Amino acid sequence: MIYEERDYRIKAGKLAEFVALYGEHGLPLQKEHLGSFIAYFTTEIGELNHVVALWGYDSLDARGSKRKAMLADPRWQDYLRRVDGLIDIQTTRILNPVAYSPLQ
Repeated sequence: MIYEERDYRIKAGKLAEFVALYGEHGLPLQKEHLGSFIAYFTTEIGELNHVVALWGYDSLDARGSKRKAMLADPRWQDYLRRVDGLIDIQTTRILNPVAYSPLQ
């Protein structure tokens, strides 16, 4: 199992709007296409205006094929139009759990 961490810095004053749009339009589609939803966070202390999503996949190949199918879905393209202009910066990391990690 691999984990994908997606960290989005949202434009100031737009966090609540982004989280609401994601919860209503983005997350249901991602659950349908991607499957292994782990968690979704917002920041309260430190660098503000961030959301972090964690997803689990069997492999990098599985991740690639699932994301490709999602990107081809017209409903996902509609969601992207809804959040256009709200995201400032996005970073993505693939995380590999160590042998003693509870998430393997």
